[in-house]
Amino acid sequence: MAEQVTKSVLFVCLGNICRSPIAEAVFRKLVTDQSISDHWVVDSGAVSDWNVGRSPDPRAVSCLRNHGINTAHKARQNNACISCSFATLTVVEYRALLNQVTKEDFATFDYILCMDESNLRDLNRKSNQVKNCRAKIELLGSYDPQKQLIIEDPYYGNEADFETVYQQCVRCCRAFLEKVR
Repeated sequence: MAEQVTKSVLFVCLGNICRSPIAEAVFRKLVTDQSISDHWVVDSGAVSDWNVGRSPDPRAVSCLRNHGINTAHKARQNNACISCSFATLTVVEYRALLNQVTKEDFATFDYILCMDESNLRDLNRKSNQVKNCRAKIELLGSYDPQKQLIIEDPYYGNEADFETVYQQCVRCCRAFLEKVR
């Protein structure tokens, strides 16, 4: 049997406190439920540095917990890595790292999936400064079977807006995983 190649994905939004931590958590749960988490490196990041050191928005954490996903999101400032552990297949416990996207991310990740056109512009501009950019940079919403291309920022909204982001991330992450598997 051929050895499975490890793939990597970085989910990105403006501040890494709402959308990208939700997408990361959803994707981690999907690969864990399918027993393929050993074949994926999954992380999330921000295009801005406004929230480095902050935990995810409590509404994002609450939304994930409502769906059986517990997170312990900790800050990362020097692009240090941390391993992930999964307690069960139904409740994913992971330690995500809030960080700003770095030049190294463009050279190390296979996919960088962002949430809106502003994120996409910022990432494409940054990637042009990297000689060995290997990442495929796309909107996560480009995988949405319901064709909702943009995953709107729920920060100024309410719990229902976070639930909408969660549902979009589930659809998009499932479709993405099916395509690249």
